[in-house]
Amino acid sequence: MLDIKNISITMNRDGRELIRGLSFTVNEGDKAAIIGEEGNGKSTLLKLIHDPALIEDYCSWSGEIIKNNAITGYLEQELNADDRELSVYQYFLKYSHDDSVIHSTYAKVFSELGLDPGLFYEDRRVNTLSGGEKVKLQLARILMSSPDILLLDEPTNDLDLDTIAWIESFIQNCKLPLLYISHDETLLENTANKIIHLEQLRKKAVPRSTVKKTDYLTYIQTRSDAFVRQEQIARSERADYKAKMERWRQIYSKVESRQNTISRGDPSGGRLLKKKIHTLKSMEKRFDREKDQFTEMPESEDAILVSFGDNISLPASKRVLDFELDHLRVGDENILLASDIKLSVIGPESIGIVGNNGSGKTTLLRLIADELLNRTDIKVAYMPQNYDEVLDADLTPVELLAADSSKESITEARTLLGSMKYTHEEMTGRIGELSGGQKAKLFFIDMILKECNVLILDEPTRNFSPLSNPVIRQILIAYRGAIISVSHDRKYLAEVCEKVYRLTPNGLFLC
Repeated sequence: MLDIKNISITMNRDGRELIRGLSFTVNEGDKAAIIGEEGNGKSTLLKLIHDPALIEDYCSWSGEIIKNNAITGYLEQELNADDRELSVYQYFLKYSHDDSVIHSTYAKVFSELGLDPGLFYEDRRVNTLSGGEKVKLQLARILMSSPDILLLDEPTNDLDLDTIAWIESFIQNCKLPLLYISHDETLLENTANKIIHLEQLRKKAVPRSTVKKTDYLTYIQTRSDAFVRQEQIARSERADYKAKMERWRQIYSKVESRQNTISRGDPSGGRLLKKKIHTLKSMEKRFDREKDQFTEMPESEDAILVSFGDNISLPASKRVLDFELDHLRVGDENILLASDIKLSVIGPESIGIVGNNGSGKTTLLRLIADELLNRTDIKVAYMPQNYDEVLDADLTPVELLAADSSKESITEARTLLGSMKYTHEEMTGRIGELSGGQKAKLFFIDMILKECNVLILDEPTRNFSPLSNPVIRQILIAYRGAIISVSHDRKYLAEVCEKVYRLTPNGLFLC
């Protein structure tokens, strides 16, 4: 149904290849997941397949996209600013080519997706809807166009646990072929039956793509096992070569020494030694040819992130937070979301907060950050869900991390960025041009450099790839400070958080 042939994508800005020679098909029954580290071109590939015009401002490409007249339904990662200001009804009118079709089909589609059909004619603006309602609204608009293939870019971003479970069920039961990007490992484990893995090797100079018709867990395990076997073979070949060359050098040295000391009165002995030298040099050439055929050491784009130092700690009895709030309100309308909120954090606790979309989790976390950031007895870092709240898009990563502009801090910043595979262009370019995952890494580097012992994190794993997230979790598990976070990442909540609270209209309650 969808045939991708020999696709290559190159960045116009710096000529870097994102993808080279990628080919795959998406057929009926396929639930194909695109995975890879941050900034590897996953979203760009999805946009290209839907409409090449979406990437022409920043990329060039070659290859073939054969859709066989199939209609693609594209769920973008975020609603654009203009769409967010529309009413629900205006949103559907904007994308419909036939008003009669949307009026005759919206009720059925809304009901199938769990949306209140009455929402269609309400004057509510799209940006007032919860994250889950926005995703369902986009899916409704897509499904009403009768697509043949669905292209979903991070469909679980900013969703609560119930809606994530709904999306998971939607993908599992969807009859249409699916090509999607997700950072949610649990979702991938439960839904994907084909993996398209995009990598950038050798400091992002060499793109590699792998396509396997298999589930996510099998792909990850098979890949790991294959790399282990390949490394064992490669090391064995190199060890054998080293041993053979050592024996060769010993023999050659002896023969050469005898040749230098042989008596001129023994011409036959001299000829024999010359013959041996010739044989040994031929043997050396044969060994060199064998070396050229060595199995390559496995190369993979491992997720790299520096860790917090052991000097970061909090006393077990340290009162980090005693937060009380009678009423949690939001928006110009001062809408009441919750009452009687109490939260205490003592010592190096790791706290997770969950709740329905629109329950006020981000607002609550922002209030906690406002209180703690003014403290002088602790070093606090705040990572918001919307990075633009605290990141200056016009700064470069080096300028952000080396705020005093000293030679030492600039060198340290460049070293850390380089260890996390930022290219020179990314280090010295605008932060606003980085991917979400690259911006998230900046937060972690900044927190580490500032030696913060209290982290306030709003959806800390939302922009990391499923390959990076296990590394992020291990870093936070080993962290010796306090963590107060909002998350709907099921693995993060289970592995990192010691306590998980649910925000309800009546306050916070332990799950």
